[in-house]
Amino acid sequence: MDITTIGIDLAKNSFSLVGMNKHGKVLVRKTLSRKKLLPFIAQCPPCLIGMEACSGAHHWGREFSKLGHRVGIIAVKFIAPYRRGDKNDNNDAEAICEAVLRPNIWFVPIKTPDQQAVLCIHRVRQGLVRDRTRMMNQLRGLLSEFGIVMPRGRYLAQSAIGGILEDAENGLPMMARGIIDDLWQRIKQANEHINGYDRELSQLVKANPVARQIMTIPGVGDQTASGVVASVPDPRMFRNSRQFSAWLGLVPRQYTTGGKIKLGRITKRGDQYLRTCLVHGVRAVVANLRDKQDRVSCWIRALIARRGYLRAVVALAARNARLIWTLMMKQEDYRAMPATNR
Repeated sequence: MDITTIGIDLAKNSFSLVGMNKHGKVLVRKTLSRKKLLPFIAQCPPCLIGMEACSGAHHWGREFSKLGHRVGIIAVKFIAPYRRGDKNDNNDAEAICEAVLRPNIWFVPIKTPDQQAVLCIHRVRQGLVRDRTRMMNQLRGLLSEFGIVMPRGRYLAQSAIGGILEDAENGLPMMARGIIDDLWQRIKQANEHINGYDRELSQLVKANPVARQIMTIPGVGDQTASGVVASVPDPRMFRNSRQFSAWLGLVPRQYTTGGKIKLGRITKRGDQYLRTCLVHGVRAVVANLRDKQDRVSCWIRALIARRGYLRAVVALAARNARLIWTLMMKQEDYRAMPATNR
């Protein structure tokens, strides 16, 4: 076979495959079962295989790479412009085959099983945090039905729940008291699981020299450092620090026409989880500025006065993203700039 490029539309058990030659002519169009996919790829000559970034893509990418093929995993939004006709599996596979040949297409790096295991911790932890927030809000709503208002903030609210349940004169019926106590036990269980995952992430960071270097940046903690190391196997996949920041969606939108450049809000493209971690990390830095006189602190205070709190937070998050890429490339610790002499 003269196949040089293969596009595969991944699924659970049925895989649509399109193979093209170097001239872009379709030579093969098949639908294979899960058991037959790998044997078919094994008999193909070394070629470029494209897949969309979805569940199982990294597993298949590793398997195909072992067979000597080049693999390109593409985000779904970059495939849609190359689809011709209605959306179906065959048209999707052909669109993937077209997209993977474009020189300016961004490929998702293939992650190792260990990197995916670290990201599993992040995803499960994120789900637990979401569930805990939902249960706290539910508990607030249930108590408010009986005229009991909990204090604002998670820590203050959790410290007040025990007293509310023990107070026999607050008008809370026994049936409701039992249900709320059950909800409170589930919240405490979620806290234990989240703290356990936090300890595990902390141990992983201590064992990884790159993560330790990233954590020397103010506003970057265990969660951000471990997530970056697991998501970015090689910083050289980005040309510069700005491209890394753009990958996280921390660069402004551009609208240029007639030579006039207009910049808007950040794009919010790319990895939403890492972007959120960076933003929450710098919030702690901004909240603890006090009267620090180093260059970054003075810059943040001036930016808050000029552009407002939220824009300053996003600007510092973008700065930290660029610093992360720089430290990963240079393999060194962050050095804070001293105060300027005036």
